[in-house]
Amino acid sequence: MRNLRNAHFVRQTLARASSPCLSVCWDPDTDDVICAVGPTAERAKIEVVRLSHGDGDSPRTVAAWDAPSPHPDLAVDRVVDIHHVGGSATTCLVLEGGDVITVREGKSSGDAARVEIVGSIDAGIAAAAWSPDEELLAVVTKTDTVILMTSFFDPVADIALIPDDLKASKHVSVGWGKKETQFQGRGAKALRDPTIPEKVDQGLPSAYEDGATTISWRGDAAYVAVNSARQSDRRVVRIYSRQGQLESATEPVDGLEASLSWRPSGNLLAGIQRKDDSIDVVFFEKNGLRHGEFPLRCPAGAASYEGRILLQWNADSTVLAVIYHDALQLWTTSNYHWYLKQEIPLDDGVSWLAWHPEKALRFAAVSSASIITTEHISSTARGSCRPPYDNGAVAVIDGRTVKLTPFRAANVPPPMSLFEVEAESPVIDVALGRRNESFAILHQKGVDLYDMPAISGRPAQPRLKARVPFPERLRPLRLCCVATGLYRCIAHRDGPGCLHLGINAEAGRMELLADKRDLVSTSALDDGSLVEGLGQDLSGNLYRLSDSSSEPLSIRFLSYLPWFDIVKLESVSVAFGLSRNGHLYANDRVLAKNCTSFLVTPNHLVFTTSNHYVKFVHLTPDVNDLEVPEDEPEKDERCRGVERGSCLVVAMPTNMSLVLQMPRGNVETIFPRAMVVSGIRDLIEDKNYGRAFSYCRTQRVDMNILYDHRPTQFLSSVSQFLDQLAEVSYIDLFLSSLREEDVTKTMYQDTKRRLPEPQETINKSSPTASKVNTVCDALLKRLQSRKKTNLQNILTAHMCKLPPALDDGLTLVAELMQEDEQLADKAIEHVCFLVDVNRVYENALGLYKLDLALLVAQQSQRDPREHLPFIQKLHGLPELRRRFEIDDHLGRRSKALKSLQALDAFDELCGYTTKHTLYQEALKLYRYDQPRLQTLTRLYAEHLESQSAHREAGLAYESLDDFVKATSCYRAAGTSCWQECLFTAQMQQCPPLSDEAMTDLATSLADALYEAKDYSSAATIHLDHLSSLEGAVRCLCKASKFAEATRLVTQRKRPDLVQTAVDVGLAEAAGSTTEFLADCKAQLQSQVPRILELRRRAAEDPLSFYEGERVGGASVPDDVSVAATSRLSTTTSASLFTRYTGSMGTGVSRASSKNRRREEKKRARGRKGTVYEEEYLVNSVTRLVERVAASTADVEALLAALVNRHLTHIIN
Repeated sequence: MRNLRNAHFVRQTLARASSPCLSVCWDPDTDDVICAVGPTAERAKIEVVRLSHGDGDSPRTVAAWDAPSPHPDLAVDRVVDIHHVGGSATTCLVLEGGDVITVREGKSSGDAARVEIVGSIDAGIAAAAWSPDEELLAVVTKTDTVILMTSFFDPVADIALIPDDLKASKHVSVGWGKKETQFQGRGAKALRDPTIPEKVDQGLPSAYEDGATTISWRGDAAYVAVNSARQSDRRVVRIYSRQGQLESATEPVDGLEASLSWRPSGNLLAGIQRKDDSIDVVFFEKNGLRHGEFPLRCPAGAASYEGRILLQWNADSTVLAVIYHDALQLWTTSNYHWYLKQEIPLDDGVSWLAWHPEKALRFAAVSSASIITTEHISSTARGSCRPPYDNGAVAVIDGRTVKLTPFRAANVPPPMSLFEVEAESPVIDVALGRRNESFAILHQKGVDLYDMPAISGRPAQPRLKARVPFPERLRPLRLCCVATGLYRCIAHRDGPGCLHLGINAEAGRMELLADKRDLVSTSALDDGSLVEGLGQDLSGNLYRLSDSSSEPLSIRFLSYLPWFDIVKLESVSVAFGLSRNGHLYANDRVLAKNCTSFLVTPNHLVFTTSNHYVKFVHLTPDVNDLEVPEDEPEKDERCRGVERGSCLVVAMPTNMSLVLQMPRGNVETIFPRAMVVSGIRDLIEDKNYGRAFSYCRTQRVDMNILYDHRPTQFLSSVSQFLDQLAEVSYIDLFLSSLREEDVTKTMYQDTKRRLPEPQETINKSSPTASKVNTVCDALLKRLQSRKKTNLQNILTAHMCKLPPALDDGLTLVAELMQEDEQLADKAIEHVCFLVDVNRVYENALGLYKLDLALLVAQQSQRDPREHLPFIQKLHGLPELRRRFEIDDHLGRRSKALKSLQALDAFDELCGYTTKHTLYQEALKLYRYDQPRLQTLTRLYAEHLESQSAHREAGLAYESLDDFVKATSCYRAAGTSCWQECLFTAQMQQCPPLSDEAMTDLATSLADALYEAKDYSSAATIHLDHLSSLEGAVRCLCKASKFAEATRLVTQRKRPDLVQTAVDVGLAEAAGSTTEFLADCKAQLQSQVPRILELRRRAAEDPLSFYEGERVGGASVPDDVSVAATSRLSTTTSASLFTRYTGSMGTGVSRASSKNRRREEKKRARGRKGTVYEEEYLVNSVTRLVERVAASTADVEALLAALVNRHLTHIIN
């Protein structure tokens, strides 16, 4: 779908030259053209000239020398091949007379060049060619010998061309095509095998056979092909390896001529076959077999062509140049069709063509007394991508034909097209007008203007509006639309150079403009209201093209970018451009360095990358805010993987689609998630819910976006939403797709930076509201008035709630059963389709509507023996008993309990409560019926006691004034309930607890508290309930409450206990504390130095520290900082300390769980000498410090008591 568009054209004249004596090559280091002029019959001299574009001194003579003919039968010598060896400033010329000459230029322009004849072949040279890697030179002599020599001109191989070479490829003929082997009976043609040719070529020579020889190398320089007609009965192409070994010879081809060019990619060799009625370019494979052909089209104005035709592939194998005597054609292939993209007429003849070895679409052509240097770019002629005019119009040039396809109306694969338009002469360029409603065709004779109207929204056959011829003879180059109905043509004319011509479509006239800017690239900006022409010069400056002039823009590129486009965002112009090396620019900012194609839509910059992704960049007025997504298609909707080598053709935002062309030439239309979701967002904001829903359905976009993108707007537009969807099935599909997830925050995050609306933020900030229920309620509110037409939607809305509102839906069905039984059957069938039928049946039973439950059971394919007896049984029960049976059957115990209460079956209720553990529900029901409440409470207490919930059981018994059972439960509860236990024991009246029993109880509780180390509570029991002051003092001293102990002793007037109890307690406490502190001190003195020693060793010799001592005292290597080598463990490739310092970033699997447990045990033991010892010691010291800190309060109380009792000598 791409055309070749001219980007550079220069014509330089050499007055000293004549057509047959010019040959050129490229200097890839400087992009100069090196030309060899002469010799001629009048002037037997060769002159090497260097032509530099933009050089004021160009052309500049490099060297000149006499070159007389070395053979009497050769009137004038001729340059067979000229080649500049890159990086050496050396040009090699091979002459027909047999001389091989090198011209070495000086280091500066003033130094004289050195001309040297490095070798000579006496027999003369018929053809010569350098290999692409410049390591070999292939020469064919006039005595039919192939010579291969190195770049230093040392011979590698010397091969004679002999007739036996044709046997290298054993092309066996079995007589196909001969008359005697063909069945000529009735229906012979119908029975003929279509894979067998009607005629087999014999290799007959062409009527224009000139006996010339041609050499062509494959792009990787591994093979060389020689096309010659000597030493055989036919013209044959021999293929040799670079060592000189014959690989194959081509099969016979009638009319095969001398032209030969091997495609650099290596798959095809191109030659010329002249037939009686046509001239074909034929292709061969490396094995010599034919591989297709295509017919040539003679230059404009010629019915046939009788001269020699030359072929030349460009460097990247995309363009085949066909050189006639007076014209040059550029052919490309796509989808197995050959397109004539450009035809360049040269009235003064073409004798030589040289493609640039690095810049694939630049070449130099030699004509009579002039050299033409031109460059093309591969460009797509597409229309505007601005909705609603984005019909996807793309124009493809094929000779005189323009193939036009609006992809939005018809996705026609190339080489076919929806429309074809014929021009008077070969087409040069195509430009589409405003809103894709018109276009102009630039050809060699003028400009054809067409209208492309739309009928019922679909483009119609283009209509010719005007043909505007050129006012004078010139060379048209480019065409662009500058305004509505106005076009500008940039042409070249000898002398003035660049010309600007204005074309008025309405008036049908062309006029010469005063503008002389050399704009090498043009584009157009169509913003819907108007169209502007844009241009770029070789410095990267951008211009706006008006009716008659060009105005510089404030933005520019850093250098010339062949492909560019400009878009206006909020009245700010932003220019996007692509360089030849794949750098994508936004003004002067580089966005990507691996771009292969790009285009601009009103919302996105879309481009493809060499990593086979298509990416979308949201457009912003500030180029610094443009955010290019990463290569993460699974995470970012703005990135999508495409087929290798895909390039953009056109975008259609209205259809949310993108057309890509694959390397083979076929086109594919995709719907990228970024375009689809962006388009759906725009449709939602325009309240076009019907179309947004349609795209969600066809493109498999989650329909929650219809609500999540604008929740408040949706809730206020529910009626409009229902009207636009209209179809009942569509509304059901939307309702069934609802879920709580906010898809605008998960799968469809809006990657464009836009400020959220305050009301939307407030609506989404409520975490308690259920989105699904909110939407269903909003739709139900509007659907109630449409019950006759949208009954199914009402039921769906009820069923899609979370949880499903089955009771509401079934109640509606029950109402329908009274009105229309047939409609009720359909309704219950729909409900059973949406929700599990067993669940629907249970809910129908729960409504106590047996007819409804029976209807559901009939829809459920249930066995009647399962439900009919049960329903019949329910029919025979009273209302309350029936409700109890239904609730009990459905497991709704609380409701069943209420039914028993209504039946006043208290005994049954008690049994039911005990059976199903419904004590709390039963207590709540009878909280105002005191006798029954006590009965239930006793049942509950017994249940708690059986479950070992002694504290709760004691509380229940205590509320019933059953202090005996309460005391038993509190005592079983342990030390946590000693106060409650003593209280209920003292409250016992029937029978009252004896003093001895009370003392036993208090003693047991005090002992239990002492064992539990609750010394304060034990002291309270000894003092208050056992009247044991000595026991209380002992417990207080154990609790380090010495002050309280001395207070009680003095209060109770027992001073004797100070020495017998308090002082003894002080001594015991002092002894245990001293021992504890001594142990801590000893531990610190042993562990802290060891920690310091381990840290010192780790710092001094980490290898020895982490790996352990080596047996034999081997020296320790000093490569600690490098990764582990073979002398260490080979289980991983990580560094030495990986297993101690963390995980490695490799794919090595971790240790098994068993090994991890073993490591944890080692870490916990902290055995001396292991790597875990330091960690173990640090943790031990940490625990010791915490224990000492916790004992601070007790130590302070002990010291104070010792001072008061003058017993400090105990701790000295």
